[in-house]
Amino acid sequence: MDLRRRALLGVDGLRVLLMLFHTVTRIMAEQEVENLSGLSTNPEKDIFVVRENGTTCLMAEFAAKFIVPYDVWASNYVDLITEQADISLTRGAEVKGHCGHDESELQVFWVDRAYALKMLFLKESHNTSKGPEATWKLSKVQFVYDSSEKTHFKDAVSAGKSYECQAQQTISLASSDPQKTVTMILSAVHIQPFDIISDFVFSEEHKCPVDEREQLEETLPLILGLILGLVIVVTLVIYHIHHKMTANQVQIPRDRSQYKHMG
Repeated sequence: MDLRRRALLGVDGLRVLLMLFHTVTRIMAEQEVENLSGLSTNPEKDIFVVRENGTTCLMAEFAAKFIVPYDVWASNYVDLITEQADISLTRGAEVKGHCGHDESELQVFWVDRAYALKMLFLKESHNTSKGPEATWKLSKVQFVYDSSEKTHFKDAVSAGKSYECQAQQTISLASSDPQKTVTMILSAVHIQPFDIISDFVFSEEHKCPVDEREQLEETLPLILGLILGLVIVVTLVIYHIHHKMTANQVQIPRDRSQYKHMG
């Protein structure tokens, strides 16, 4: 009986050790992160890399700005008025993250953790006419801020709040108060949270419709100008050939009185 009890205790102890090992391994993996914002030529753009087991598993480049409404006392110290804080993600921010087979996460903290941005990515499989195809999406964005931080929140009445949005693509972070919507502005975005083949190298990019439309708007005037120039050249060539052919033909006098001089 004692031997069986000891055996059971031994199995339980092994399970605990395995759980502890898994936890420690995950924590160590989460710490393999780098902030490479100093390599960007755009001073407003940040570069974050998450690496596990010595291999890049998530890369993200973007410039982020948050417009946060907050309440302050009016001059009569009775009424409340709404001000706006413009908060930009600054270089040198602390970064954490982890990668999984179907789920990856990026966490960014700045100004002594007064501000935190968390982005969750999910990979999904779909059956298409060409066979199984994997796509990924930004499934959750969470922005946490502390309105007691005096750099951006001057004379704020209440403490900070947490806002999050479950939508796949959004820049509006809704709260329980519909009049206090936080606006998140992302630009110069380049993100790959899964399936990175080469270390520190993005795979082929899929351009967003806005970029494709802007590129078309930039190239369309050039294309139209080339077409117009080609039409003008062709028209001049045709006119020149026609003029040359008609000049070599015998001109018949229009005045009938001149016919007597002919023949």
